[in-house]
Amino acid sequence: MTRYRFRDTTRIGPVEIGTYTDRYGREAHAAACTAPGCDWSASYLSRPAAELAARAHRCNPR
Repeated sequence: MTRYRFRDTTRIGPVEIGTYTDRYGREAHAAACTAPGCDWSASYLSRPAAELAARAHRCNPR
C-alpha cells in the first residue's frame, strides 16, 4: 500500500484538504472530514472540486 505525503493542506470548517501525488504521478487532492463520527472522504483531480465538496459537506455523524 502506498503512503501519501500531503502538502498544501487547508481547512474549511471541519474538512481538511491536502494535495498529493497519486500512484500514476498525477497531482490529486483529498478532502476528509475530521469531525468525530463522520467518516466522509473523497479524492479529486482538481483543487476547486475538492474545495467545493468541502464547502458543501454537511456532517451527519451517527
